[in-house]
Amino acid sequence: MHQALFNWSGGKDSGLALYHVLKDKRFDIKKLMTTVNAEVERISMHGVHKTLLERQVEAIGIPLSIISLPGEINMADYDQLMKNVLNKASAEGITHSVFGDIFLEDLKSYREERLKEVGMSAHFPLWKRSTSELVKEFLSLGFRTMVVAIDGSKLDKSFVGRELDMDFVNDLPKGVDPCGENGEFHSYVFDGPIFKHPVPFEIGEVVKKEYKLSKDNPNDTVTYWFQDLK
Repeated sequence: MHQALFNWSGGKDSGLALYHVLKDKRFDIKKLMTTVNAEVERISMHGVHKTLLERQVEAIGIPLSIISLPGEINMADYDQLMKNVLNKASAEGITHSVFGDIFLEDLKSYREERLKEVGMSAHFPLWKRSTSELVKEFLSLGFRTMVVAIDGSKLDKSFVGRELDMDFVNDLPKGVDPCGENGEFHSYVFDGPIFKHPVPFEIGEVVKKEYKLSKDNPNDTVTYWFQDLK
């Protein structure tokens, strides 16, 4: 049996991937690993506060390793930081790192190359499966998840703060992936077969944030909407 760590984002793809790998007798998941923005103590990209992450992981029952990242970090520094983390994991006997990615080839190759540098291998339980079928499976298993972040260039503000169900999927505009695999939306999974009990939370405010896409052009920005949970 391979000792493995699981790259936990807190969202639906992570939830379904963890469900499958926990049933796979080839792997023993020793810990979950999540990157958190150290300045605001929130999960990178998802915007979920660390306290919500900790509640989630307590309900799962697997140890959590939080990787604190500076608010702004370049790829070279990020790669070195993660290499240090993975070297430590490898020294502890962990041989595999598990991801919830579905079809982004460049990201898969990047992960595999970084892991190869430290003598580890990657595993992708959901790889190349139909995202439409994955959503249906996710819901049929009893998972529940809140949509907590959306890319405003791809989705209207009204989509954030909704629970992901088939009504949500059917309302998505043409061209938006039903799993948000292209970054259209991110979610926070709070119930399902991987949890000992539902994760308690309250709905907070909706927050608008703008991010610069180019240092040279201040007008080149993208808007994201975040549903705060507490």
